[in-house]
Amino acid sequence: MMVFGAIIFLFLGSVKSFSTESEPCTFNKENLCKPALANAIFTTIAFSLGALTSALSGFLGMKIATYANARTTLEARKSIGKAFVTAFRSGAVMGFLLAANGLLVLYVSINLFKLYYGDDWEGLYESITGYGLGGSSMALFGRVGGGIYTKAADVGADLVGKVERNIPEDDPRNPAVIADNVGDNVGDIAGMGLDLFGSYAESSCAALFVASISSFGSSHDYSAMSYPLIISSMGIVVCLITTLFATNMFEIKKVTEIEPSLKRQLLISTVLMTIGIAFVNFFTLPSEFTIFDFGFKKVVKNWHLFFCVSIGLWAGLVIGYTTEYYTSSAYSPVQDVADSCRTGAATNVIFGLALGYKSVIIPIFSIAASIYVSFSLAAMYGIAVAALGMLSTIATGLAIDAYGPISDNAGGIAEMAGMSHSIRERTDALDAAGNTTAAIGKGFAIGSAALVSLALFGAYVSRAGIKTVDVLAPKVFIGLIVGAMLPYWFSAMTMKSVGSAALKMVEEVRRQFNSIPGLMEGTAKPDYATCVKISTDASLKEMIPPGALVMLTPLIAGTFFGVETLAGVLAGSLVSGVQVAISASNTGGAWDNAKKYIEAGATEHARSLGPKGSDAHKAAVIGDTVGDPLKDTSGPSLNILIKLMAVESLVFAPFFATHGGLLFKLL
Repeated sequence: MMVFGAIIFLFLGSVKSFSTESEPCTFNKENLCKPALANAIFTTIAFSLGALTSALSGFLGMKIATYANARTTLEARKSIGKAFVTAFRSGAVMGFLLAANGLLVLYVSINLFKLYYGDDWEGLYESITGYGLGGSSMALFGRVGGGIYTKAADVGADLVGKVERNIPEDDPRNPAVIADNVGDNVGDIAGMGLDLFGSYAESSCAALFVASISSFGSSHDYSAMSYPLIISSMGIVVCLITTLFATNMFEIKKVTEIEPSLKRQLLISTVLMTIGIAFVNFFTLPSEFTIFDFGFKKVVKNWHLFFCVSIGLWAGLVIGYTTEYYTSSAYSPVQDVADSCRTGAATNVIFGLALGYKSVIIPIFSIAASIYVSFSLAAMYGIAVAALGMLSTIATGLAIDAYGPISDNAGGIAEMAGMSHSIRERTDALDAAGNTTAAIGKGFAIGSAALVSLALFGAYVSRAGIKTVDVLAPKVFIGLIVGAMLPYWFSAMTMKSVGSAALKMVEEVRRQFNSIPGLMEGTAKPDYATCVKISTDASLKEMIPPGALVMLTPLIAGTFFGVETLAGVLAGSLVSGVQVAISASNTGGAWDNAKKYIEAGATEHARSLGPKGSDAHKAAVIGDTVGDPLKDTSGPSLNILIKLMAVESLVFAPFFATHGGLLFKLL
């Protein structure tokens, strides 16, 4: 991150040879903008602040989750309702912490930078885009590294413990069990938190930058310019009210009430936020204003933005419910996947892949509808605020997402502590609902990434001075086809990294079972530290190549092939990345819940598939093992890929516009 910060300073400073003289602004020629050197310095500072805030959010999230794990286990001794409230409140603390941190640091940064920039809104918000780049860059390493860590341990623990030795999940005799439980915090708490923080930071920066080159910027309307930040503030208030419905107004008394309660949180927050958006629009926006986009002027009324934000918000709900349908064991898709385990792992894999591909349809139509309506009403600014609308309830989304790994580790603690079977049943019920809500969180992250990336793409095209993006032009088309390939290359790297680390883990776990006398009998203690070291070393080492691929691609494409080719790369990666990310996440989530559906044996159909240790159960475990790197590493990481490349291109757009296309110039 320090190296990349230095690259930002050098590249942006060299645009005007580290000039210290003010020049006419790019969009508003009547005003003078601050010199290139100032833009380089402040963008680098914003990048550093974004990275530090992102890292701090992930760290604090893991601290909260670690405290909450044991407390949830203890509350499970009393009742399922008390355990649920403890796990959910802990997730809510993380959600509010992350949303508030991101908003506070961004707000303070804008006001501190404004002391220097004054009325140069264009330069101010161009430098603020570095904040989104910093947040997303750290999120990439957190998501990839965390995914490799947790899935290496999870695969090793399941393949040897469940399949070969037929011992329970989280059994303390399994050497990989500690690494597996640590990995839940690293991958599902820190990784998801950093991911959604990156989305929030980038959507805010995209909306602020597009607004700065509109009539808001030229008229210096501070309230209207702050509209994206006020929407996020309203979201925090709405999510606070929503949380009370889960913890104070409705008491969980039965296992079957857990998942509906979590789903109700999404619906309540969406309805209340729609009302909140109407209030924000009425008090902060003028009745009519002008957006400058692709060289055209578009007159926008304030109620247009209400529909833009609202459609993003409701599209997020549709994506969340669709994800829940395809990944919850309460519905036929996952039950069909479980039923396919009767004939072995091969048919399980086939059914799971088909489910993942099919689950893409409704989310893509929802995203397409959001794009069309919001662009028609308010051009690229409409898309930017639609993305912000989808993320406006981020605190609730993170609460129900972090609830899952907290419940999962509560069950692990109950198993390792030798607590009664009834307590483990309660924590497993909490965990089963958490698996579905985790998939919903990934759906939100991927859907918002598509809108954020498109808004950033539009801002990049405007900043780079591209009049039109012609897909038939050779420069654009080669970028398009290479960009469409990048998600597959990235997925291959992350999945192979998980596979390599899992291979070492499996070998180590087998070695310990075979060489430590009394381990299976429970009279000897396994060497947990070696397994933790394998996951740690693998995650730190293996996250570098995928990270380098994402961070270097825009630099190489823009510098050597120019702004048009880079536009093609961004468009191609956006189109293919969203499809692959949704299908991978939902396939993995379906396999995981199909396994838990068989293990729970809660219905006659589930019991007919066989108990734990049966052939159908082993086939389900293998499917879950295959799906682990899909749902927790490559799938969620892809939404960071498309966001990071887009915001990085926007940050470096001034350099690419003046010095890019070196190879074509030579030819």
